[in-house]
Amino acid sequence: MSEKVTVRTIAKKHTAGEKIVCVTAYDVLSGSLADSAGVDVILVGDSLGNVVLGHETTHGVELEDIAYHLGAVVRSVKNAFLVADMPFGSYQSSVGAAVDAAVELVKAGAEAVKLEGAYTEEIAAIVKAGIPVMGHVGMTPQSVLAFGGHVVQGKGKDGDAVLSTARKVQDAGAFSIVLELVPAVLAARITKELTVPTIGIGAGPECSGEIQVFHDVLGLSETEYRHTRAFVAGRELLSSGLQEYTRAVRDGTFPTEENSS
Repeated sequence: MSEKVTVRTIAKKHTAGEKIVCVTAYDVLSGSLADSAGVDVILVGDSLGNVVLGHETTHGVELEDIAYHLGAVVRSVKNAFLVADMPFGSYQSSVGAAVDAAVELVKAGAEAVKLEGAYTEEIAAIVKAGIPVMGHVGMTPQSVLAFGGHVVQGKGKDGDAVLSTARKVQDAGAFSIVLELVPAVLAARITKELTVPTIGIGAGPECSGEIQVFHDVLGLSETEYRHTRAFVAGRELLSSGLQEYTRAVRDGTFPTEENSS
């Protein structure tokens, strides 16, 4: 039986040079599949706005949405470390609002929270309240309007700014930092200079670990992205199964006596 992953486990894996495996989940099915696969960290991400709710951005996700989906995932996870995203608007207005939102997510079952950008006072206050924080720098989806799209961050001289932000987030108390859509060379540099683990997505192979969206790695998304890989043709398999079910019902081969009460 696998041991429960904690924030201490993550630190030990990083010290030992072991890669940290992270994936998103949004319900009982995705949570149980991820947990049984042995991933280290499950993130109930605000990406649910895109892959579950069908929004163009994550901006429409409310704190209540994260808490609701978190509740489902909690009931299916036994071993992985459970992190919840703090959605847009839940921490930007004040330190007090940030702490209150983080506390609400912990009460809903989160073991840590993740927030985007250099909100160092908010991070420090949440950590002071006894809640581990995962940082997130580089391409931060909640700032997509300011960036003008999902654009790689930290090219050329801009790399120093991303590194500076990562250092500030670390120094504020984050136990790990997601690096999203930054050049691989920069991600390697940041990983080398920080003392906490980096979790990459579209940031090359030198990060301390990797995080990906559940739907992407299982081939459930309609769109293909350069920063990920479909490890199984999930959408095709599920579609094929539903088509076969539809044919069987229509041609009378299902249900049979074996399927009857």
